[in-house]
Amino acid sequence: MKINKKAKKGKLERSQWRDRKIGLLFISPWLIGFSAFIFYPALASVYYSLTSYNVLNPPEFIGIDNYRVLFTDDPLFWKALYNTFYYAIFAIPLGILIGVSIALLLNLKVKGMPIYRTVYYLPAIVPVVGASIVWMWLLNPQYGIINGILDKIGISGPGWITDPRWSKPSLIIMSLWAIGGAILIYLAGLQDVPQNLYESADLDGANRVQKTIYITIPMITPAIFFNFIMGLIIAFQYFTQAYIMTDGGPADSTLFYSLYLYNNAFGYFKMGYASAMAWILFLIILACTLLVFKSSARWVYYERT
Repeated sequence: MKINKKAKKGKLERSQWRDRKIGLLFISPWLIGFSAFIFYPALASVYYSLTSYNVLNPPEFIGIDNYRVLFTDDPLFWKALYNTFYYAIFAIPLGILIGVSIALLLNLKVKGMPIYRTVYYLPAIVPVVGASIVWMWLLNPQYGIINGILDKIGISGPGWITDPRWSKPSLIIMSLWAIGGAILIYLAGLQDVPQNLYESADLDGANRVQKTIYITIPMITPAIFFNFIMGLIIAFQYFTQAYIMTDGGPADSTLFYSLYLYNNAFGYFKMGYASAMAWILFLIILACTLLVFKSSARWVYYERT
């Protein structure tokens, strides 16, 4: 009897090992890709961040000197960090506020609503490079459409991306133009709000504003939370629009962190220095994301079934 149990156990272990081998075989393309393009580069960047490396010559180990220079001897590092935090602090809340407001309007039962939803979503699928070129034209202080319209009503338009005081607000305004993806997620959340909650509120005499504040907004907080996290990650890696439209100017007012990192890596060939910047950015995003996750228990509500 004991022999039979051992035999069965041995067969089971062989069967499980065979299944594991088959499973590993199927996921091997992903494992190879992950190891080659994510895991190894990440480990390599940790090492390079501790070296002086310009691609042309072998890396020279210098310890934490790159980090020391960044925090103590590089004013542009702090300027880039300030610009990035400025953008994130204003662009993320405004994106959520306007995105939720438009989603509420697009959730109304109005004739032709699919057309309106399509129109609001279209900017989200426009290539970033093309959109940046269009906005350079729109925001041109001399012959741009926006200043032309302001001129017609007697307002002297600002310098927009050519003025250090308006350059970051200009890019924030531009970011609000392409929030169609976030609106789509808010709309999906609005579709899941239980109708019986609105019916109960109607019986209690609640008006539209009260239902929005006390039912709609709390019930779509999971969607707001998701877009908040995604917006945070995207804001701290803001690059393409600034690179195309301003290249960090004027007066370094749009020198965002990712743009400064790119300049160090591919402009000045300071790969070790850029690797150190990349890990600092990773830790900043990680800390901010963990902080938002920790606070989510106080303001994100999930429906109990």
